[in-house]
Amino acid sequence: MSGHSKWATTKHQKAATDAKRSNLFTKLSNNISVAARSGGDVTMNFQLRIVVDKAKAANMPKDRIDKAIKRGTGELGGARAEEVMYEIYGPHSTAVIVEAFTDNKNRTAGEIKAVLNKLSGKLAGSGAVAYLFERKGELKAVGGDEVEMAIIDSGADDYQKLDDGFLVYAKPEELKIVLDNLKNAGVQIESSSLVWEPKATVEVADSDSAKVINFLEKLDELDDVTSVSSNLG
Repeated sequence: MSGHSKWATTKHQKAATDAKRSNLFTKLSNNISVAARSGGDVTMNFQLRIVVDKAKAANMPKDRIDKAIKRGTGELGGARAEEVMYEIYGPHSTAVIVEAFTDNKNRTAGEIKAVLNKLSGKLAGSGAVAYLFERKGELKAVGGDEVEMAIIDSGADDYQKLDDGFLVYAKPEELKIVLDNLKNAGVQIESSSLVWEPKATVEVADSDSAKVINFLEKLDELDDVTSVSSNLG
């Protein structure tokens, strides 16, 4: 069983607070644009469908969703936005992967470096951090112990108990199968995405853990950032 990141749990537990952030639609737009690079048809592009569903659940206006899709497919013209990944040494020997979608890499890098300089982080070389993680599909399933058997039978690789449900992990290419199996079993799915899951986690003292989570939250609040992953245990 792979290590479970406290940051992954924290992100889901604070989802209601995130919904009130002023940059929520900006981050949703970026995630839609990233997914749309593989095709702008939600009936053919599974990843785009789940991000658009999340945007609709957040009451994001349809015209803004459509614009984000066209931005990803290149139909809008102008500066071409691109995906960028940063490997980072976080506070207290933690490893961090930050993904961003930007039309100005210098701006994005500058904003990330400002957080690192202020909160004891450091950019790592290519490959220095990524090997500590593996790409996974992640689902947030709502419910108590009654849904656990459905998760076990869904074909998922692993799962983690939360206060209000479960984080369910699957191979990226099997994410849709696991999602469909859970839905067919009557399980409510709150979210679905591809994530970087740590192969093992780093344990730190509670007081230090709070500092690391603050560091991760500051990175996550940047408009260009689409995801933040950590091996904080």
